[in-house]
Amino acid sequence: MNARNVVVVVLVMLFLLPIEVSANETQRIKKLDTISDEALQMVKTYRYDDANKLLKFFQEEFLTVTSNGHIFSMDELRVITVAYNDAADALGATEIEHQERVNKVTKFRLVLDAVLSTYQPLWTELEAPIMTVFSEMKTAVENGDNEDFYENLDSFLSLYNVIYPSLKIDITPTKIQQINARVNYIDQFRPEILTETASLEELMVLEEELKSLFSNRMKEDETDPSLWWVIICTGSIIIATLSYVGWRKFKAERERRLNRLKERKN
Repeated sequence: MNARNVVVVVLVMLFLLPIEVSANETQRIKKLDTISDEALQMVKTYRYDDANKLLKFFQEEFLTVTSNGHIFSMDELRVITVAYNDAADALGATEIEHQERVNKVTKFRLVLDAVLSTYQPLWTELEAPIMTVFSEMKTAVENGDNEDFYENLDSFLSLYNVIYPSLKIDITPTKIQQINARVNYIDQFRPEILTETASLEELMVLEEELKSLFSNRMKEDETDPSLWWVIICTGSIIIATLSYVGWRKFKAERERRLNRLKERKN
């Protein structure tokens, strides 16, 4: 082989090498996404030990992927790590209720998807349950119903907490800080929301910001071959979150009836 042919071969190898490395990294990243989804499915069916094993497997694969280069930004690494630790802690704690485990692992699942998604991330599909609860919360304020307001506010905060880490991935820091400040305000000054006009206006502003947050989401590419998988996955998450909201309301209503019975007996 003459010198000219050697140069050609070397150039071809140098051209193909990044493609091969990139393809390997892409497959490993997709594997991380799959593991997080499988862990969530295990938790939903009360298979906590299997979910815990999958999270440990995820940690091993994650360390392998990240040790090969700067695939994720520092902010992404930080959000993924926090979400992973929360999910792992939830699975390891015996006193946590089932739905809380599901929420923690769902949060972790959504973070991975937010980091890896090219198109519409899964967290945007939670618009319906979040805005429904928020609307019921606003109606309770308008009707002056304290118990209903607090109940719906707690449900809203639970759902918001599930998507919040994903928002830090997909939304600008300024926008996130603005929305989070309003959410914290409503949480910290609950009584004022029911009595003060300015606080009620804060609630209205937050509603518009949430609508804008979801309406400006990326649109799913209809040619994406994973479209049906996304539909199935998001559908299961929506069903889980709606079930959680319904469960909280059922529990609150049951406690309310028990308290009324006790008052009558006394």
